[in-house]
Amino acid sequence: MRPNEDEVRGKIDQATGTAKEHIGRATGDVDLEDEGAGQRISGNIEEGIGRARRKTGEALKEIGKKINE
Repeated sequence: MRPNEDEVRGKIDQATGTAKEHIGRATGDVDLEDEGAGQRISGNIEEGIGRARRKTGEALKEIGKKINE
C-alpha cells in the first residue's frame, strides 16, 4: 500500500525541521535550531503513527480475506 496522509505529513515535518535546525545552527539562531529539532521529532512520531495505522489496516484486510476463504 502507499503511504497515508500521516506518513507524508510526518516526512514533510521532518524535512522542514531538519532545514530549520541547519539554518539555525548556521546563523547562530538557537531558537530556530530548537524549533527545527522539535518539528523534526514530532514529524518522526507522526510518520510512525501513520505507518502503524497503515500496517494495522493491511493486517485487518488480510484477516478479512482469510475469513472469507
